Amino acid sequence: MLKKSACLVELEQLLQSRIVILDGAMGSMLQHYNFDEKAFRGAKFAGHPTDLRGNSEALIFSQPQALYDIHMAYLEAGADIIETNTFNANAISQSDYGLENLVFEMN
Repeated sequence: MLKKSACLVELEQLLQSRIVILDGAMGSMLQHYNFDEKAFRGAKFAGHPTDLRGNSEALIFSQPQALYDIHMAYLEAGADIIETNTFNANAISQSDYGLENLVFEMN
């Protein structure tokens, strides 16, 4: 039998003691920033041949402070668990933007 990590043990104890709150919709929060194409690109993708607007996972590289701020806002609002911004960080989704080679780094 595999030994449970300390994090898993703590999470199981928390789930047995109360309702645990998961963060909210990352995409909706990102829309409030109204990032343009230049913001999605940042320095890393300045010369990239494909439009990146709408690719929230590209923001991991170009707008990390915004992602941090959103996560902190959810924690400050009482979330116990926050998710990563990697919903579409897979080769199929990223191939639409020509970024499938960065999926590992995104995750």
